Amino acid sequence: MIRALYDWTLRLADHRYALWVLAAVSFIESSFFPIPPDILLIPMVLAAPHRAWLIAGVCTVSSVLGGLFGYWIGAEFMELIGRPVLDFYGKGPLFEDFARRYEEAGPWAVLFAGLTPFPYKIITIASGATGLDLATFMISSVIARGLRFFIVAALLWKFGEPIREFIERRLGWLFTLAVVLLIGGFAMVRFL
Repeated sequence: MIRALYDWTLRLADHRYALWVLAAVSFIESSFFPIPPDILLIPMVLAAPHRAWLIAGVCTVSSVLGGLFGYWIGAEFMELIGRPVLDFYGKGPLFEDFARRYEEAGPWAVLFAGLTPFPYKIITIASGATGLDLATFMISSVIARGLRFFIVAALLWKFGEPIREFIERRLGWLFTLAVVLLIGGFAMVRFL
């Protein structure tokens, strides 16, 4: 099944709607979808290395726009649902203290989540819920997501065929590692 999915994504790289699918996945991953866009980015760059920079650019822009949507989700639903619940239980002041601390650490949290397997969507929503300065959020997101996707694209562009062979020989192990990192990211969120 993993091999079939991998082969499908390689075929998708040459499809005329491939960039649109990548853009959609990148957008929704930044706000609520649990699967990272790398599952499409990597095979697309491997299949079409001459388009590596375009693919990374589409992934970056879509991801940042999706992060902005996640920010809106956090801001809107915090006001509609979260704040009344906190106030009902008398915890509103605790959230205010958390929001003040997050304002200081927020840019670093966005950079960390944007570059690592840590679920970026958690930070986009938390940034909106705490009211992190929108310009700061956007600058951190552009830097983090741009670095992440352009570094991956550059490595694949430069070392494409050996990396492709490595991936294809170890596809099962790499998929397992990706799942472990994804679950680990969510576990970190739970225990932080």
